[in-house]
Amino acid sequence: MFKLPDFPAYYTLFDKLGWLALRAGGLAVLAFLLMPVIVIIPLSFSDSSFLAYPIEGWSLRWYQEMFHSDDWIRATKNSFIVAPLATLLATTLGTLAAMGLANTKFLGKGFITGLLISPMVVPIVVVGVSAYLYFARWGLNDSYLGLVIVHAALGAPFVVTTVLATLQSFNHNLVKASLSLGASPLETFFRVTLPVIAPGVISGALFAFATSFDEVVVTLFLAGPEQVTLPRQMFTGIRENISPTIAAVATLLILFTTALMLTLEWLRGRRK
Repeated sequence: MFKLPDFPAYYTLFDKLGWLALRAGGLAVLAFLLMPVIVIIPLSFSDSSFLAYPIEGWSLRWYQEMFHSDDWIRATKNSFIVAPLATLLATTLGTLAAMGLANTKFLGKGFITGLLISPMVVPIVVVGVSAYLYFARWGLNDSYLGLVIVHAALGAPFVVTTVLATLQSFNHNLVKASLSLGASPLETFFRVTLPVIAPGVISGALFAFATSFDEVVVTLFLAGPEQVTLPRQMFTGIRENISPTIAAVATLLILFTTALMLTLEWLRGRRK
């Protein structure tokens, strides 16, 4: 049962009504944003061949079709090849870049920082066209390597920002103490610095993974028939033949993304 909080004594009736209106408005906005996501879940259990309400019967046939379809299996395999590799590359380079930016002062530091996070603000279509034209001369189109490189470039800014935020509260005296006791810089990083900033690194890695796993525009430009990922397969299915199998895949992706976000919140709580 809903229970009002214990308001301070100086709260007037207008203040209390404002508190209730703010919470109600927040819940309404949240419901409005979640409704398009939630409505797709029941459709994945429909026995109809069309995405339509009301649902007359229930079935798992679309999940069965997804797990027995060569196209969907290949797309799933490709997503779990490209996304982890891109995440590993983005996390490594992003962490090193953040460490360099946090520990040094030089002319143009702000420009370099802005350049590193620019993929977050550049329109993704521009990234896709540019990557396609540039990679064409190197033969990287229609290859896993090209996809991994671009996906890593899109995910690295998230690693840079989260690690930089974590380093703001890092006690650099720990590094000095480790070096003074005879540890090498590399040993100090892995045994002192990395364990402390690990929540920020893992948070950035999760964002990078989600960015790569859900990316479709760049994949449309760079991927060939053998590099089709889940988002591109879904895009192709919607464009050519709308099937409830797409709802089943979308439901699994919703659950997967939700698990990632819950893990991120848990790590954020650990960091605090």
